[in-house]
Amino acid sequence: MPNLCTVSSNASSNFIFGVQPHNFYNVFGSRRTRPRCRVSMSSSDPQNAVVVGCGSVTMDFLATVAAYPKPDDKIRSTSLKVQGGGNVGNALTCLARLGLNPRLISKVSKEGTSPFTYIIVDNQTKTRTCIHTAGYPPMIPDELSKSSLLSALDGAKFAYFDGRLPDTALVVAQEAVRKNIPILIDAERPREGLDDLLKLADYVVCSAKFPASWTKASTVPQALVSMLLRLPNIKFVIVTLGKDGCIMLERSVDAGPSTEEVDVDSLLESLEIKRDKSVSIPTCISSSVAKLKAEGIGTVSGKLYVGTAESIPPSELVDTTGAGDAFIGAVIYAICAKFTPETMLSFAANVAGAKCRDLGARSGLPYRADPRIASFVLEKLSSSA
Repeated sequence: MPNLCTVSSNASSNFIFGVQPHNFYNVFGSRRTRPRCRVSMSSSDPQNAVVVGCGSVTMDFLATVAAYPKPDDKIRSTSLKVQGGGNVGNALTCLARLGLNPRLISKVSKEGTSPFTYIIVDNQTKTRTCIHTAGYPPMIPDELSKSSLLSALDGAKFAYFDGRLPDTALVVAQEAVRKNIPILIDAERPREGLDDLLKLADYVVCSAKFPASWTKASTVPQALVSMLLRLPNIKFVIVTLGKDGCIMLERSVDAGPSTEEVDVDSLLESLEIKRDKSVSIPTCISSSVAKLKAEGIGTVSGKLYVGTAESIPPSELVDTTGAGDAFIGAVIYAICAKFTPETMLSFAANVAGAKCRDLGARSGLPYRADPRIASFVLEKLSSSA
């Protein structure tokens, strides 16, 4: 678990803001000194920008095994690690290491059950299997005081929700909207209350199966068009595809009447053909602004992007746990830093790739000065100087 600062409590639970390595801030205004970054700052550098997250923070028990056990087998683990986890907790840890200032709204229990996850990492197939136990009792809006909510959002530049604690998350998101704080939603899978959160979102990052599941569209590109039509406030939606990279659909507001209309599935195929599979580092290919048509669904003006994942040598690939959370943390950083979409997707893929080189969701998360990502920060600072 990350270090935690209690905001308010009752007999059964603590409500917390996250305190991540080298990055501390709580509602009482206290701050610990953290090391200065070796990258010089400019007016476009988002360092110290406050990002508020609401959702899951857990304890992860990670056991590596030579091969996943068969039913009724007894096997020994080859290693064991215990560390903090949870979608929001992981993404905010990523942001802290990149230099931003995260605050976490979540719940751990004194007398009930705090959330935890057993994770079995198969060294043979390089896959992980998660067995999650949700916290009980769940956090409800009445347990978060108005003063704590306002303190959490004071000065915030961004808000992130993973779809957990839906009733509380909706209260936080509604207040964020009133304060004009941009919102990103992690749509991992359909959850209770997620639709209400999506209506308030500015950005959505979803898992490979979510778009088709939520929209009932027959292909991912068609599903992305459907999402932008159903959620008119969304600026872009990204679907992550693991080792196959990601696809992003960005809404365009400046498409004129002469803008070409194209079938979105055909457009994706044309972009996929341009992929250079011999390149191991993450890249991004984008289309021109077009009227993207999804048969039987509708048309939306926008740009389509295809981002590749890093091709990690098998000898370096350790564990994919939390790779999606690392990707989301990097996307939030990129939005705050005003990266171009192409740079954002390549940057996020690099951060996720770095994470996959260590066991657990947090151990491999890179720091801001890490050579694998420092070039993105330096390039942005140089271009805006």
